[in-house]
Amino acid sequence: MPSTIDPMDVVIGAGNQQRDAKAAAAHVAAAEKAEAAGDKLAAIAELRRAVSSDPTDPRLFFRLAYALDLAGEEDEAIAMYERSCERPPAPLNALINLAVLHEDRGDYARAERCLRQVLDTNPNHPRARLYMKDVLASREMVIDEDNDRDKVKRNALLDTPVTDFELSVRARTCLKKMNIRSLGDLLRTTEAELLGYKNFGESSLVEIKQMLASKGLRLGQGVEDAHRAQLRKVMDQIKGTGGNDAVLAKSVIEMNLSVRARKALQLLNIGTIGDLVSHTEAELMGVKNFGATSLTEVKQKLVEMGLSLRTLES
Repeated sequence: MPSTIDPMDVVIGAGNQQRDAKAAAAHVAAAEKAEAAGDKLAAIAELRRAVSSDPTDPRLFFRLAYALDLAGEEDEAIAMYERSCERPPAPLNALINLAVLHEDRGDYARAERCLRQVLDTNPNHPRARLYMKDVLASREMVIDEDNDRDKVKRNALLDTPVTDFELSVRARTCLKKMNIRSLGDLLRTTEAELLGYKNFGESSLVEIKQMLASKGLRLGQGVEDAHRAQLRKVMDQIKGTGGNDAVLAKSVIEMNLSVRARKALQLLNIGTIGDLVSHTEAELMGVKNFGATSLTEVKQKLVEMGLSLRTLES
């Protein structure tokens, strides 16, 4: 006798999970008959009854999920695929189909997790490998788009003229004479450079620092960014060349430099070889008592290690 339960009222997995494999098999047979007749809705209804009859069989959840997937019922299909994967080992086809649904929705993190489960079981699974390439490429594209948007916003902020801000006449005049026109120019300037300019005092410095802080910025930030970028570049260069990160982590003391050269590096707060290679010749030469002899000494020591100072193009 056909079941009188409305399939839409069935809460799968609710209550005690009583198994009636015989009834489930009958509903599956009815679903196959409906599918053969082209009646997808009737087939789905029978498969719902099947999983209700035997909620312990993951194969039934997979069949229902697949039917829902083909019918475009993505939300319920995802839920059923997940139910089919609850008991290990999870069906590989269920994981792959689940990954495709997540990818279609732009949920690349979940799609990647599903595919990694497949590849952990079968590293050479052709479909999983192919889909993983697509997912990773899509994730990279999203990250790139986000980075591009952030970069545009940041560049717009850094291009803001300093004249747009309320600064004292003295501060504005000094910045103009120093050819500092924008926030970006300020970020490439250190406190020492500002204070070293004639008539630029502590009050003007505090004024400018507060203005930058209101934008989440600070003096010298651009210089620090350049140093970090150069350090990353150098670390990439020494990979696979016999060098390693330990070289850059070494203290400059191990370079056995002259007293004058060591003092100059201390003034620039250069503690490691990695810090040193992120600086330019001009930055070193800007330190008092650091002359051409000291510069030559430092450069020769770096050459011996296969390294060099940052160039203005870097």
